[in-house]
Amino acid sequence: MSSPASLASPAASADQRRAIGGLAMLTLAVLAVHAWLLTTTPSHISPSTGAATRSSTLPQFTAAMETRRIEPLPPPTPPAPEIKVVAPAPKPLRKLIPKPKRPVAPETTAQAAPGLIAEPAPQDPLPEAPPEPAADAQGLADARQADKDEAAASSAALAATAAASSPITPSSAALPALPALPQTTAVTAMAVPDSAELKYKATGLFKGLTYHANTELAWFHDATSYNVRMTLSAFLVGSFVWSSAGQIGALGLAPTRFAEKKRSEVAAHFEPDKGQIIFSANTPSAPWIQGAQDRATVFIQIAGMLAGDPSAFPTGSSLSLYTVGPRSADVWTFVVEPVEVVNLPAGDMPALKLVRKPRDEYDNKVELWLAPSLGYLPVRSKVTQADGAFVDQQLSDVKRF
Repeated sequence: MSSPASLASPAASADQRRAIGGLAMLTLAVLAVHAWLLTTTPSHISPSTGAATRSSTLPQFTAAMETRRIEPLPPPTPPAPEIKVVAPAPKPLRKLIPKPKRPVAPETTAQAAPGLIAEPAPQDPLPEAPPEPAADAQGLADARQADKDEAAASSAALAATAAASSPITPSSAALPALPALPQTTAVTAMAVPDSAELKYKATGLFKGLTYHANTELAWFHDATSYNVRMTLSAFLVGSFVWSSAGQIGALGLAPTRFAEKKRSEVAAHFEPDKGQIIFSANTPSAPWIQGAQDRATVFIQIAGMLAGDPSAFPTGSSLSLYTVGPRSADVWTFVVEPVEVVNLPAGDMPALKLVRKPRDEYDNKVELWLAPSLGYLPVRSKVTQADGAFVDQQLSDVKRF
């Protein structure tokens, strides 16, 4: 048997369905109203719609709110600054003091040499100036005294400045002394020896070792020009050459170029027109003097001086010759000693001996033996160094031309 609750359920369900259906219809109606409003009302609420349309269709509708942009006002233009012109302050007036007039110095005309300068034409005399009052004369005297004081002060200032800048006064300042030219022996007569080729046997001591070498003196000339060459060749020493070329004149040999060659060559150039001797080794130039020789011609020049006037060089006299090397120049002085008979590989010969003594502890001693039979050409020479090393050359053969 069914319960009352089960019997009432169908009726309750029907009522619920009807309530839900009514609610759904109401919802659809509301949605339809909203849809209609959305599609029809924009023309009435748009701010761009005219007032007549809004009043005819919806007189009760209130117009929508409109938004306007308010532009800010431009800033006020500041007033132009007022320019005030300030007049410059007046300068104080200086009291003008009349300057005393100085008398015009009388014009003086120098007397011209007669016949050389024309005399000037006479001119009209200038009008005399009126006499100045006593006050102007006093001012003139004061002005002259002031000028004298100013000149004295200027002179004193200049003297003080000169004394401070230079302790030596111009009156006591000495001019720089010019270098004295070397004193040499004058040539009184010259007899240049004939051309010849001399060969020597040399014995030397070098670094404690004795060596032997062959040397040669080749002398050639044609009475106007010459060429001389001295050569030494040895195993330990190597090759060593002195050469010279130049002219021959009344005073003997006048070199133009001297060269010394060991591993490389250095030379001295004689420039009489410039009064100097130039060295290729970039050493300072040396002065050129009349009669200057080089290390290759000095022996030939001495031979010509002795042959030209033998009586001018007695025992004890000296010969001084300005001798140029590859880098410098100095004076070589030889003292004449008595004649000796020299034992040579070429035979015994009488020869005049000349000695150049060392000038300091590091200088070399040079000894020469000059044979009158060969025109005083050297038949023997010996050079001794400060450390004891030496080379002694003795004539072994001679060929004359």
